[in-house]
Amino acid sequence: MSSTTMHSGIELKNKKVTILGAARSGVAAANMVVRLGGIARLSEFKHELAVQNDARELHPDVAKEFGGHTRSFIEDSDYIILSPGVRKDIAPIQWAKAKNIPVMGEIELGFLFCRAPIIAVTGSNGKTTVSTLIAEVLKKAGRPVCLCGNIGRPFTNFVLDLTEKDIVVLEISSFQLESTHQFRPHVGVLLNFSENHLDRHKDLKEYFEAKCRLFANQTEKDWAVLNCRQPRIRRMAKTLKAEVSFFNAPQKRRANSNPNYLAVMDVARIFGILPSVCQEVFENFKGVEHRMELVRTIDGVDYINDSKSTTAEATRWALERLAKPAVMICGGRDKNIDFSALKDLVKSKARKILAIGEAREKLQTTFSDVVPVEPCASLEEAVQHARKEAQAGDCVIITPMCASFDMFQNFEHRGRVFKEIVNRLV
Repeated sequence: MSSTTMHSGIELKNKKVTILGAARSGVAAANMVVRLGGIARLSEFKHELAVQNDARELHPDVAKEFGGHTRSFIEDSDYIILSPGVRKDIAPIQWAKAKNIPVMGEIELGFLFCRAPIIAVTGSNGKTTVSTLIAEVLKKAGRPVCLCGNIGRPFTNFVLDLTEKDIVVLEISSFQLESTHQFRPHVGVLLNFSENHLDRHKDLKEYFEAKCRLFANQTEKDWAVLNCRQPRIRRMAKTLKAEVSFFNAPQKRRANSNPNYLAVMDVARIFGILPSVCQEVFENFKGVEHRMELVRTIDGVDYINDSKSTTAEATRWALERLAKPAVMICGGRDKNIDFSALKDLVKSKARKILAIGEAREKLQTTFSDVVPVEPCASLEEAVQHARKEAQAGDCVIITPMCASFDMFQNFEHRGRVFKEIVNRLV
């Protein structure tokens, strides 16, 4: 397959391609279209100032509009590309459908030009950790690997430079999957499924169906690596054409009880990589940034950055691994998640919750009968209050259970700000 022809045989040269959303993925998609000789246009609802860091990377040949989507800018397009953060139900998508303009996501665009086999990892929690570990195992085994996707490195930034010898490890979210059509990974990994993103998906059924799109186009030559412990996933497995490999099964748990590690080992086995290579990577793994990341210890108190925990289940995972009493900093933009499932765990692990962002009141309503909850106007204020509350031998952990977009650009920005505040305490 040539680097300028889609799987479907469609050429982008001289085609008008409008990308909706000017975050990292949208900018990468626009730049890819330019490289393919297409006429790229970028339409962003936010004002330019709000996306200027990402827009800085935009090729000068890309036409752009900020502060809203204009019908005339979109309706004469040959293709519409969605950034993951853009909802499918916005007006420009209706305009495109009325004109029969094909609409696809940034991941789909990348796939249609990808010559390398793809390992795609999704799940409600653990995607970044598992994707990172798979990439490290492949590297250790001497395989050329490209780690990209939802991890913060857009697929379309790299795809035109890949060859058949490379292996893509793609972290992929439900937002990215819902706008795929032909996307077909050689190995699809579904780590787990729990309540998440109900601010975007209308219900859990729709959210699960988005996750299952990972396997929709797989054939008998492909693999589905699935969590054996979840009944919903086991039932779904019966409908798949791909070869199914269950991880987290009781008979497989002797080697290592961490389900993330077990998933990695299953993928390694598919690629003929020995368990000893995996074990060496696990032993040297320091974790990913913003996930149970020890920032520093001040006056006997550990400050932990768990900004990536944007769901109740992710926070459960974090709290279960804490050996010290915690002052928790939680909150942000609510994703319509039920926090109450954590009440018993919070009661046993936390001294106090400092609540920030739009979800402050909901956190107070949910947890105030099991632990003191104090609303704070900013993350800075929350850290200052946490310093006063925490005693030597405690930990202060930011584990939000919420999205970041009410106060920050993304969870990475939130984590970085937390680390800057903590480092100023010294």
